[in-house]
Amino acid sequence: MARRNRITNTLASEPGGSFTHLLSDRWARVRCKPIPAAARAFVFAFLLCLGSAPGWAQQNDQQPQQKDQQQQKKSQQPQQKGQQEQQNDKQQMRGLDEQIQEIKSDVLRITAELSRLEEKLLYPSGTQVAIFVALAKDDTMRLDAVRLKIDGQLVAHYIYSFKELEALRKGGVQRLYVGNVATGDHQLEVLVDGKLEGGADFSRTQQFAFRKEAKPRLVGLTLAGPNSSNPIALGEW
Repeated sequence: MARRNRITNTLASEPGGSFTHLLSDRWARVRCKPIPAAARAFVFAFLLCLGSAPGWAQQNDQQPQQKDQQQQKKSQQPQQKGQQEQQNDKQQMRGLDEQIQEIKSDVLRITAELSRLEEKLLYPSGTQVAIFVALAKDDTMRLDAVRLKIDGQLVAHYIYSFKELEALRKGGVQRLYVGNVATGDHQLEVLVDGKLEGGADFSRTQQFAFRKEAKPRLVGLTLAGPNSSNPIALGEW
């Protein structure tokens, strides 16, 4: 029998023999050559990556949550700072209000002292005359105006408001005039205008003589309606 061989065939026959399976040199080299170390390392690393993939996924899930928490903290910090600034501003405003009130009190006190000094300078005790007005107790007359004349010269003319009239009815006293008058005898004329309880007009004029001494003179006028026995009473205060 003729021998027939193929280059790539792995089967060969000989006369009087059986078929034999022959391995080519290529496959023999593949089977016999061991797996390189680099390949084994690559496979091992690949398996590790597959095993750690769930952990990376969890970390990736946690990172957005951490970012959200950080953003919330950052957003809360300006709010806290704003609240602290508002509290500081309120405290500063309270402090300023207290200082303003103290300054107002000092100004009022200084103004009162200056008024007293001015009065002493303008109205020395040797020539000072002060005239006060009050209403008789339980009198129903509604006082509208009072005019004062000293030695024929008009020195005061005052028209009363409703609140001022209520204050006089409750026992208040008004300093109507303060001025300088030479020592000696003088004439005081008082003119009172008002309304009675029924709405009728009421007017009364009365004259008084008084003497000015070297000391300050305080004169008090007590006013009442026509039903009183003494509608205009002069007294020493």
